[in-house]
Amino acid sequence: MPITANDTNRKSWLEVDPNSDFPIQNIPFGVFLTKENVVTVGTRIGDFAIDLGALQQLHYFEGIELTDDMFMQDTLNDFISDGQKTWRLVRNRIAEIFDVTNPKLQGNAKDKDIIIFNLEDVEMQLPVLIGDYTDFYSSKEHATNVGKMFRDPENALLPNWLHIPVGYHGRSSTIVPSGIPVHRPMGQTLPNGETTPVFGSSRLVDFELETAFITTDVNIMGENIAVTEAEDYIFGMVLLNDWSARDIQKWEYVPLGPFLAKSFASSISPWIVTMDALEPFRTKGPKQEPTPLPYLQQKGKHSFDINLEVAIQPEKAEPTVISRSNFKYMYWTMSQQLAHHTSNGCRVNSGDMMGSGTISGPTADSFGSMLELTWGGKNPIKLNDGTERKFINDNDTVIMKGFCQNGHVRIGFGEVSSKLLPPFVRK
Repeated sequence: MPITANDTNRKSWLEVDPNSDFPIQNIPFGVFLTKENVVTVGTRIGDFAIDLGALQQLHYFEGIELTDDMFMQDTLNDFISDGQKTWRLVRNRIAEIFDVTNPKLQGNAKDKDIIIFNLEDVEMQLPVLIGDYTDFYSSKEHATNVGKMFRDPENALLPNWLHIPVGYHGRSSTIVPSGIPVHRPMGQTLPNGETTPVFGSSRLVDFELETAFITTDVNIMGENIAVTEAEDYIFGMVLLNDWSARDIQKWEYVPLGPFLAKSFASSISPWIVTMDALEPFRTKGPKQEPTPLPYLQQKGKHSFDINLEVAIQPEKAEPTVISRSNFKYMYWTMSQQLAHHTSNGCRVNSGDMMGSGTISGPTADSFGSMLELTWGGKNPIKLNDGTERKFINDNDTVIMKGFCQNGHVRIGFGEVSSKLLPPFVRK
């Protein structure tokens, strides 16, 4: 089925800024709360939020097989479960409805009043009920930097890293949408030079620049998915700030890996950009040496050219961009990650989220964490207001943005913006 929604000649009758992340060729999916306290599934064009539940009730999706309440829910899980054919039909239809040449909704003031909202008048929600969350560790540059800092600089990568997409199971209960502040976590740490740990607030809170992909129902328990089929089960992507407490992590991660240092908060952008929308931005990833085992081997363009940036904004100050990176640097692809995840028969469901792992590029200004940017705090970063940062301070806001751009169209994710608050105090 052709992806007609990607037609770069298409114009919308809604006003869209030329530099918007959300032209009519994007059509992401999310969930929002209206001023009337109605939660609905929606999409976005420019700075307008579009109520897909209202569109369905007013029969704009006639001819597409959808359950009656498909878009009148508080998550996208059921829609995602319907699979790629339905996603594409709906997205193509939305593009038709808002095409400048289509008068059906454009000329119906009553319907427009029910369907279209100014973005400032809605409150974005978590787009899916995330049953399970896996975080990978798939940037060779990031893994090498961490290995140099904490292990043998001559053997920075562990022996398994070039053979498998390393990952761990995270907590879905503390994944929040952009705009929700997070608290500095409490935990055990081992002060330098000491042998006995102490309990207190983390002093080394960090961000991790990541993306994440959202899956549909992939398999039944015991079934594995071929790497050549894996992309069919990926609905779309979001930006992910995987908050980390480095001092807690350093003390706890041996022998079983990340735990409380990661589970206190993860923040995502609220609009899921579909893989169909990202199709024009496919690119090859890094050459993989040694050649992966047969079940992970793939040819062609399976990565994506996604520009990424991170800024820190102190309270009452302007943000400072501190890193610019790109998703194309990732060593392991999303399809390899998903194929490996199911290789043992692990079941993957609709709404599951898979984090990319920290995305670091080859240069010092493209690293994806403060741990790397300041090299463990040894090289503080100076912000525009004159202050310095080794890690994230209380009341700092971390802002991540991402977009793809070619000579025809810009497709973006918006941003994930989260403020770090002091530790939670029980009243």
